[in-house]
Amino acid sequence: MSDRWIADRMHRIDASGIRKVFDLAAKMTDPINLSIGQPHFDTPDEIKEALFEAVRDGKNAYSQTQGIEPLREKLQHQVNLELGHADRHVFVTSGTSGGLMLALSVLVNPGDEVIAFDPYFVMYKHLTSMAGGNVRFVDTYPDFRIDLDKVRDAITDRTKVILFNSPANPTGAVATEEEMRGLAELAAEKDVALISDEIYRSFCYDEPFVSPAKWNDQTIVIDGFSKSHSLTGWRLGFAHGPQHVIQQMVKLQQFTFVCAPQPMQWAGLAALDCDISPRVNEYRQKRDFMQKELGDDFEIYGAGGAFYLFVKAPWGTGTEFVQAAINANLLIIPGNVFSNRDTHFRISYAAEDRTLERGVEVLKRLARQPR
Repeated sequence: MSDRWIADRMHRIDASGIRKVFDLAAKMTDPINLSIGQPHFDTPDEIKEALFEAVRDGKNAYSQTQGIEPLREKLQHQVNLELGHADRHVFVTSGTSGGLMLALSVLVNPGDEVIAFDPYFVMYKHLTSMAGGNVRFVDTYPDFRIDLDKVRDAITDRTKVILFNSPANPTGAVATEEEMRGLAELAAEKDVALISDEIYRSFCYDEPFVSPAKWNDQTIVIDGFSKSHSLTGWRLGFAHGPQHVIQQMVKLQQFTFVCAPQPMQWAGLAALDCDISPRVNEYRQKRDFMQKELGDDFEIYGAGGAFYLFVKAPWGTGTEFVQAAINANLLIIPGNVFSNRDTHFRISYAAEDRTLERGVEVLKRLARQPR
């Protein structure tokens, strides 16, 4: 076997630092695991029952590429009520990650540039590379706010896309209405596509969620059920945007993912009627607990949504602090997995309260130990 068989694009993609921590967790005895980026609660029973019913009823073949009609119609109705755009079309994707891959593949030519915000969700960089593009990062440290002047300065004649995520992974930052409106209007002014990754929209703790699509009707929105309904393994997402983009994404899905799994789509239909507010309230309480317990020893910004804290290491690099935490049986993710800096680490508070309490004890002890 020859290494020359491997396409050049693959050498631009690194193995996931998150997966390395997951592999490490499998070898540890009773680790305090605050690394996992998925809900800690099980899929609601009514969604499971809808899946079982779909399987029993023989709804196990391919669906239409764009998704089953009842789910599309219900999603379209919700989107119309929220945004009221005349040219906004919904289709069902094979997970939110699938939707992101389709959007970037449809929009980005080799050599094009995609603006993303540092810290960033790890997949953005690599999906852009797969499409042949290059990421230009706009730094948001120390408070993870969006500086529109920095965004404007980053735009070049090769800029094709601005990729935006609020509430954000890994910081939990929720963009202000002023930031979102400014970003939406700047994208429209510069004729740059705006992709809004809204997978955590259900988890906004201090203010209602607002999409930048409110101010830019050409915004491509990527969303899904994975985080809100604990369906991460079911690979069920959706996207909506102007028809000329969506029809190209549907065409590409036909020749890649084919469709989202049909039984999961019927379960997604049931999920739209599922009340998740108790879980959102539970995570708000977990967020409040973590901020209160860690606030005296750590610098924490963001944390307005999702279920993450992106915390500045009180000493050393982010990697050095994470290594000390792992040595103390605590699993967290080093910040350089999500950033060009190595100053922070990510905590996921999607965990049982006792796990959070154990994690807080270790973090406080590490922060206060002599260096």
